[in-house]
Amino acid sequence: MTSPPIRSGSRRELLASVAVTSLLASASEAGARGYSGSLPFRTYSADPPRPVLPGAWVFFTQDEAVAVEAIVDRLVPADDLSVGGKEAGCAVFIDRQLAGPYGHSSRLYTQGPFLPGLPTQGYQGEMNPAQRYRAGLAAIDAHLKREKGRGFAALPAVEQDAFLTRLEKGEVTLPPGSGGAQGFFNLVLQNTMEGFFSDPVYGGNRGMASWRMLGFPGTRYDYRDWVSKHNQRYPLPPVSIMGAPEWSAR
Repeated sequence: MTSPPIRSGSRRELLASVAVTSLLASASEAGARGYSGSLPFRTYSADPPRPVLPGAWVFFTQDEAVAVEAIVDRLVPADDLSVGGKEAGCAVFIDRQLAGPYGHSSRLYTQGPFLPGLPTQGYQGEMNPAQRYRAGLAAIDAHLKREKGRGFAALPAVEQDAFLTRLEKGEVTLPPGSGGAQGFFNLVLQNTMEGFFSDPVYGGNRGMASWRMLGFPGTRYDYRDWVSKHNQRYPLPPVSIMGAPEWSAR
C-alpha cells in the first residue's frame, strides 16, 4: 500500500519548519550578541584590492609601454564623449595585471597537452598572458621596422588603424605560441576594454571616465529609487570600490 503524495503546501510547511528549527537551534547555541558604538564586523576583513598607484611601469619596458599606450589609444580613441584609452589608464591597468596572477596564469591549469581548441574555447596555448604580450609586442615592433622603418607609436593614426585592422584579420605573422595575430589582437582588445570599464582601483577607468559617460553609479550601496526610471540619467556621480572622499571619517 503506497502512502498518499505529499501536497505542495505540506512540503513547504515542512521545509519552513525545519529551517526555523535549525535557525533557532543555532541561535540558542551561539547566543545573542549586542553591539553598541561599533560595527558588527571588521572593516577591510574581506581583503579588498589595493589601489594601483601612479608610478613606474611594473611589467612593460619603456618601449613596450609606449607601444601599448599608442595601441589602446586607437582601440579607444578620444572623442566628445570620453577620453581615450591612454588617458583613461588602460595601459597602466594592463601593466599591473600582467605583473600579477593574471599575467602568469597562476590560478589556471597550464600544463599540457596543448591541442587546438574551438574558437569558443579561447586561447589553448602554452604561453601565459605576460609571455604573449612580450612575444607579440616584439614581433609587431620588428615587423613594422622592416616594413615602415619605425615602431607602432611613431606611425600616423591612419597607418596605426590600418595595421591594427590587418592584425585583427590575421594578415600579420606573429609567433604561433602567442596565439597568432588574431589571438593577440583579441587579447589586447579584451584587456583594453577591461581597463576602460573596470573599477579605478585597478589603474584603469581613470577618473571613472567610462562610468560617467554611461551614467553608471559604480559601487553605490543603494540606488533603488532610480532602477525603474528608464531613459533618465542617474544624477549622482559614480563611486569606486574604495568609496568617496566625503565618506572618510574626520
